[in-house]
Amino acid sequence: MQRLWQRGDILAAMAKQDSSLFPRRLRLKTPRSADMLNHFDEVRRWISELQRMPHIRLEMQHFHHPQLGDNEKPVAVWIDSAAEALALTGHQRDARRFEALLTITRQRQPSLLAWLARRPLRALELHQHWQHLLDVVDWFITHPRPGIYVRQVDIPGIDSKFIEAHRRVLSELLDLVLPASAIDHTATGVTQFTRRYGLCEKPVRIRFRMLDTRHNLLPGEHTQDMTLDYHSFACLQPGIRRVFITENEINYLAFPPQDDSMVIFGAGYGLDLLARTPWLQQADCFYWGDIDTHGFAILNELRQHLPAVQSLLMDRQTLMQHRPFWGHEARPVRHELTHLSDEEAALYDDLRYDRIHPGLRLEQERIAFGLLPANGCC
Repeated sequence: MQRLWQRGDILAAMAKQDSSLFPRRLRLKTPRSADMLNHFDEVRRWISELQRMPHIRLEMQHFHHPQLGDNEKPVAVWIDSAAEALALTGHQRDARRFEALLTITRQRQPSLLAWLARRPLRALELHQHWQHLLDVVDWFITHPRPGIYVRQVDIPGIDSKFIEAHRRVLSELLDLVLPASAIDHTATGVTQFTRRYGLCEKPVRIRFRMLDTRHNLLPGEHTQDMTLDYHSFACLQPGIRRVFITENEINYLAFPPQDDSMVIFGAGYGLDLLARTPWLQQADCFYWGDIDTHGFAILNELRQHLPAVQSLLMDRQTLMQHRPFWGHEARPVRHELTHLSDEEAALYDDLRYDRIHPGLRLEQERIAFGLLPANGCC
């Protein structure tokens, strides 16, 4: 009965109004003839304890023992109803809470009863917030694809932090009640909640430096560290031919001058956005990340969007030259990466299978800075 509860079967049956789960017969492992003879007192106590146990019904079987004569022994236990099962497992209070959730949902959003049947234990965890969750669902039904920020959603008693904290469950609920036209099905996962349901997204900002001051966007010949929202960045016409992307801020700030080049600080925004930048597609792109499994995973993801991007200082020779600076990668990536070159894939395999050293990583900030390409060559 406890396993039925832990699987959510009892509550799911309540949600579906399904009576097929009970009565339920549980077969008992009974004492053998020799056990009866050698442990007769223990067997009698066992039968007596079962007979006194509440919330069950015993199924008895007559048997004849050569030495003990005619007797009866229990061969099965019957749980006649969900109420008896809940009493037996001590979950009556939880069941009452779930019944209250069912009642509220039938009154307000009956189409969500299917979710309660599928995720009953999760619903119980949310029982204190269920009314507010239904309020949010009601609001989105009335305001499909509202085109405002989450902060602007005005629901009495609910603030934006509540919506942000419950994006995962709200996604499951909204998918059940909203028309297909109100959902962007290409936006998946918690991080894309706003785009999926037509809310405004916080602008993605891209930080970059021109490595050739002749291409500065503002007057002056000094180095200009700039940040633009993605759409403004995509509209640039910088007239450069090479772009370097690095994940370390100090390496980004110290990257040496390069003719007709730009360096981008790669942290904090989606690589797929960079790939949508038309002028970036025409440039020679280089990615400089850590020499570890995650570095190659990021390179692999970037190549899905910019197939011609080249790796920089992420090779076996660089790794072996910096043995004194090797570190440890706590949670290596293990899955296949299909967008690496043969040399990169071979090094990635050696790292993920611990062939060189267990959990080996070389962080890019530990690589000798003099190995970066001199101006005008790469």
